[in-house]
Amino acid sequence: MRLAVDASVLVAELTRRRGRSLISLSALEFVVAAHAWDEVTYELPRRLAARERHGRLVSGGADLVLRKCLSLAAAYVTVVPSVAYESFEALARRRVPRDPRDWPTVALAMALEAGIWTADADCLGCGLPTWTTEALLLASEA
Repeated sequence: MRLAVDASVLVAELTRRRGRSLISLSALEFVVAAHAWDEVTYELPRRLAARERHGRLVSGGADLVLRKCLSLAAAYVTVVPSVAYESFEALARRRVPRDPRDWPTVALAMALEAGIWTADADCLGCGLPTWTTEALLLASEA
């Protein structure tokens, strides 16, 4: 199954054991819009640095975890250039009126006829299949 991944869920799940296991499943193909990937590469180091500051990672651990997360993403998540989905921008924006920042993920899913992996309720009802992490975990066990 092909899934366009929302930036926030990708950041969250790259930092979790369950998410890393899910991302590496061969039955799932993950794609991310270039716009969303930019958000991931901005937010992931910030989130890991915050964990380190709050004692949830050992000193210097954020850099190591960041390298591992980016390596896993490079192996299992395809970053799709905006030229592949930007023609769907207007339609995607109409489908996610509550949060127009989600348009690249929705546009990518439309362009590739994929579902969406998200924790964001704003994508519900956009006319495309949406998957939460919990639903993907259950489906992968079946």
